[in-house]
Amino acid sequence: MGQDASSVGLEDRCMLKKMEEHRSEVSKLSVSRDGQLIASGDSGGEVIVWHGETGESLTQTIKFHSRLIYSLDFSPDGTVLATGSYHNTTKLWNTKTWELQGDPIKCGTHVRCVQYSPSGKLLAIATGDDIQIYNTGTRKRVASWEGHTSYNLSLAWTPDGTRLLTGGSTSDPTIREWDTTTWQQVGDPWTGHTHHIYAIAINPTGTLIASASDDNYVRLWKLSVRQTVGIFNHSSSPQCITFSLDGNYILSGGGDETISEWAAMGIHPKACFTRIACIDGDLSIAEELTHDINTDANNHTSYAHRSFVMSRQQDWDHALQDAINSINIQPSLIGYISKGIALCGNGCVPDARAAFDVASMYTDQDPQTIHFLLLIKAIALFGANRHDEANLLLKELAASYPNADIRACLTVQAYLYVQLGIKALGDMSYDEAIDHFTAALNSSDLSSNSDIHEIYEDLVVLFGWDLKSLWLTTHQKRCQAFLSSRKANEALESYTSMMNNIDETTKASCLDWSTGKSLKECSALYAVNGDAALTASEYDRAIDLYSAAIDLNSASDVVFANRSEAKLGKLLWEDALLDAQKVTKLNPSSYAFTIMLSKLDDAPEAQIRDLRHPSEVEDAIHRAVWIELEYAPLRLLNTSTGLLCDRAAQIKAFKTSAKYKELLSFTTKRSDLQMQYIQDVVATYFRCVLLSHRREETEALLHDIQDKVVYELDELGGIAKLQSFCKIAHNTGYGWAWMDTCCIDKRSNTEVQESVNSMFVWYRHSALTIVYLRDVPPSSQPGALARSIWNEREWTFQEFVAPKVAVFYQNDWSLYVNDHSPNHKESPAIMKELEDATGIDARTMLTFRPGMSGAREKLQWASKRVTTLQEDIAYSLFGVFDVHLPVIYGEKKQNALGRLLQEIVARSGDITVLDWIGQPSEFNSCLPADISSYTTPPRTLLPSLSEDQIQTAISLLRRTMPADLALKFYNRLEQLRVPRFANCRLHLPCISFRVTEVKRKRGLPRETPITYGVKADGLHDLLITTDETLVQFSRGKPIRETFLLVRPWDRYLLEVPDFAERPDFADDTESLGDWSEPESSMDDSQMSDDSDELPGGSPEDLSLRTLRLMVRLGHPFDAFLLAQQRLGEYKRIASDYNIVAQVKDIASVDNMDVGYIEIL
Repeated sequence: MGQDASSVGLEDRCMLKKMEEHRSEVSKLSVSRDGQLIASGDSGGEVIVWHGETGESLTQTIKFHSRLIYSLDFSPDGTVLATGSYHNTTKLWNTKTWELQGDPIKCGTHVRCVQYSPSGKLLAIATGDDIQIYNTGTRKRVASWEGHTSYNLSLAWTPDGTRLLTGGSTSDPTIREWDTTTWQQVGDPWTGHTHHIYAIAINPTGTLIASASDDNYVRLWKLSVRQTVGIFNHSSSPQCITFSLDGNYILSGGGDETISEWAAMGIHPKACFTRIACIDGDLSIAEELTHDINTDANNHTSYAHRSFVMSRQQDWDHALQDAINSINIQPSLIGYISKGIALCGNGCVPDARAAFDVASMYTDQDPQTIHFLLLIKAIALFGANRHDEANLLLKELAASYPNADIRACLTVQAYLYVQLGIKALGDMSYDEAIDHFTAALNSSDLSSNSDIHEIYEDLVVLFGWDLKSLWLTTHQKRCQAFLSSRKANEALESYTSMMNNIDETTKASCLDWSTGKSLKECSALYAVNGDAALTASEYDRAIDLYSAAIDLNSASDVVFANRSEAKLGKLLWEDALLDAQKVTKLNPSSYAFTIMLSKLDDAPEAQIRDLRHPSEVEDAIHRAVWIELEYAPLRLLNTSTGLLCDRAAQIKAFKTSAKYKELLSFTTKRSDLQMQYIQDVVATYFRCVLLSHRREETEALLHDIQDKVVYELDELGGIAKLQSFCKIAHNTGYGWAWMDTCCIDKRSNTEVQESVNSMFVWYRHSALTIVYLRDVPPSSQPGALARSIWNEREWTFQEFVAPKVAVFYQNDWSLYVNDHSPNHKESPAIMKELEDATGIDARTMLTFRPGMSGAREKLQWASKRVTTLQEDIAYSLFGVFDVHLPVIYGEKKQNALGRLLQEIVARSGDITVLDWIGQPSEFNSCLPADISSYTTPPRTLLPSLSEDQIQTAISLLRRTMPADLALKFYNRLEQLRVPRFANCRLHLPCISFRVTEVKRKRGLPRETPITYGVKADGLHDLLITTDETLVQFSRGKPIRETFLLVRPWDRYLLEVPDFAERPDFADDTESLGDWSEPESSMDDSQMSDDSDELPGGSPEDLSLRTLRLMVRLGHPFDAFLLAQQRLGEYKRIASDYNIVAQVKDIASVDNMDVGYIEIL
């Protein structure tokens, strides 16, 4: 959302009211049940309440939270507003007084959603860790549970209050249904979405559910069957969703800055259930559901649907007849598709081609529709045994069709390879089958958790494809082909690869498949080799071999017993105990468990003896771990193993480390938890080293190192750099390392978004930042660092000012200038080099804190730096200014920079951001097109006047300017608020002067830039040089277009100390929240017209301040030249030089218009 709230009329789709008061991006809205109140919350933690009918603000901006407001909800009776925040709290506010009602509810982590139950007796809160339910009368928590495996993002109650629905994040993108009497899950999770589920809405009758997801889809579900009945493709990620009051429409909004409307009731119930039956393979039910043809013989769609069902049943004659009936009633795309499929099934390939060609005439030339039609044609031709023709069509479609869905082409190609492989397997052509299955795995981005069955669900409906298990089926068939061809080693390798890349649920589904005779033989082979490794005390190898044998034949208690013994050899006590328990379950007569317990009882460490019971110590350690990882990158490289680890793997590595066991042992022997000691140990273990470097053409990427040992890879290109970095980090005593090119999944928009917005924080909290200077050779002399290209890159600016400790390395990974000190930021010589290279004061670099303070100077520092991707010019500065904005790779550079500058002006009110020279931006003409426009230093805000000069001018003004006129003008200026942006339009407070003449200067070369002589009411004549061609006019030859020269208003001229105090940063260990600076340097609450509230509010002081202001206004100032547009707004005309203007007679303030001008 922008920095306003809007109400929209649905009948004519017109905006009824725009409510503009927010100073930060509006993040959430809530409407009371009676429609009388609207609450809007923003990213700065502020809330404004509006009248539901008039749109007028009922409150000033109220600071509800210190950080982003994630959620708002009114109680059913409208007396309380609940707010949830990034700052881990939920607060309840009295809607009469807008005072906090009771103490905040501390939720432990970020609050993502709050929702009152329909009765108002319960309040549900979704957090990053769990779902919490509170009794609103007693404020007591009545229930809490994990909910989703990761973040819980959204909530919705059914109208009768008997069910609570929750939405998860990308790691668990499901909707779950909970019984509100037991708080137990009802049925299986609802699957379909593939990314974050941001919002859930329920229609008034409680029968339909709508969900909005980061996968760019809105899904409509039927609650009674928990099935998708409609899918709507959003142009960008939908963030919010609701039903119309009559339940007939779904409204959704997101990053495309539009509200989309979808028909909820236009979806025919029988068509929905027919689709579900086809997906489930219940073709007889699907056929029955198409019998409405008998009641409406003119329904061409029903005939086409039944034709598809007949084709699925391979009843080609009836399928063809239904397709022809559909076309006879009304020629359509769906009719000719059904005819083409039926003809292929009948073997009439030439006629089928003609049908598909005619179908293309009904696509409205929509590229996506044409693309999908050609995919269907290729599949149908393949089914008619035209394999070569089908594959050729797929290859040409992927290679040359504009905007081709490459993933769809590869998915279809993979499926067809599998079908060929299955046929070859049946013909006992095992080598051919292996080739086909291998080609299927290589031709697509298939994985065990692929979402293709959801994205290409239409292929499931039309052809009955099992896309959900395609990856698993391919691996199993390939393994079977290897075994059939007696290639045991390849079969074992294939099987191991498959099992290593599937989750526990999928592994369970493999048990039936893996009980075949051949795989049992493989299992026995693994077990024998495991026994040999155990005898040789090769415990790691033994564990791996026994694990493979168990995967193939899990019923073997002997193998579990042997693996338990191997784990004891590795001191993996907890894991060994679990295996012993499994042995006892499989074979109750076994003594393995008793023997295991006796060994635990004899162990000297307390934590080993207590393994049978949950530990308070473990909970304390778990909390300390998550606190430490909160400001760490999502993926880290383990410098000991060389493996890339996600959060779960990082925690697992810690729990299996000697440090964890020592910590557990030490703490359990004490009467108190020793939390500080726990935190110190955890912090030391998870210390992380980050790399700052100049990106090269060849860098190590995520897919290069995923599931691989970095140290074992070929030392080519960026891999060598990565290996050296990890070794340096490991040798320096750090267990974890992070490098941007390979530790971020660039395919995940959500991960890229979080990484870009968190990168400054990650570097800030790093234990060490290593700076690698690729262009600085060994044994370089002082000065080489200053000449390095590293100083010219945009990202490296924050990578150096953010961390507390940094060390520079030359291109052979030797220390720069052989400086062995632990922190090069404390080296005066190195910091002097950087100061000379960047023009930034060394002390400023050392004490740098993110935020809006000195915004113009920070922009100057960044103005000479470059990036590979144009959008990174802005994105690399998000952390520098402590802003959190959407990351939209593919947008124009001007748009990305414009959004950043807009945020800076909106939050700080700092007009120096508008001080630049160069070309204007398409985003807004008051902003520059390129950051290089800030290369020149910021101009001084106030004219350089001595106090004696000011007093002399004041004496003159007392004689020439009426005091009441000056005071009136002062009061008008004092009422002006800060600049505001809304929808890329700048609302600029200013003093304006109407231009009366524009004439090109004679005698100058007729080329750009052009110099014009300009006259304006109340100003001395001046010259303006610009690349734009201006219309020439004068008082004698006027034109309709209006030009203005304006002085942007800066409240600093009032000499009123209304700038908020900066916080004391004495403690260097502050959290990110401690860095926040005032949202605006000019608080609206300080703009009252009551002069008694101003400092020194006596009439004499006010009169003196007024005259001092007039003196300053009479001196030269930087002006903007604005040209009026057709609809009354203005555009700034850029100049090659600062436009310096001066008032002729400050006493003639009547010629000065004071107010706001809207600038495009």
